[in-house]
Amino acid sequence: MALNACLACIAADRYEKANLAMKNQLGELMKQAQQMRETHAALADLEVRGEAGGGMVKLKMTCRHEVRSINIDDALLGEDRDMLEDILTAAFNDALRKVDRTIQDKYSGITAGLNLPGGIKLPF
Repeated sequence: MALNACLACIAADRYEKANLAMKNQLGELMKQAQQMRETHAALADLEVRGEAGGGMVKLKMTCRHEVRSINIDDALLGEDRDMLEDILTAAFNDALRKVDRTIQDKYSGITAGLNLPGGIKLPF
């Protein structure tokens, strides 16, 4: 009988420890979720600059992929249309790469302990 009571105490103790560990993990997960929401909100106003053609075309884009401004050097306005289109495309692509890199950098510290599989882009 005493053995059964002792085993019951051990089982209850293990249950309490497991329950506490699960609560701690859930608390950490909630903190990470809050950090992700805050980071997502901060990225909305963060701007990156894309350039092409040796700086002849510059643009500003937010990390939500909203283009805020485009500046084209006057020297390009007299050039042929195909070259201007190519340089604009390169400037957009440069800005998009910088946005992706900025987002990954901002989220990397938050998601470090989540063990996410490779290839997942944030924000989800």
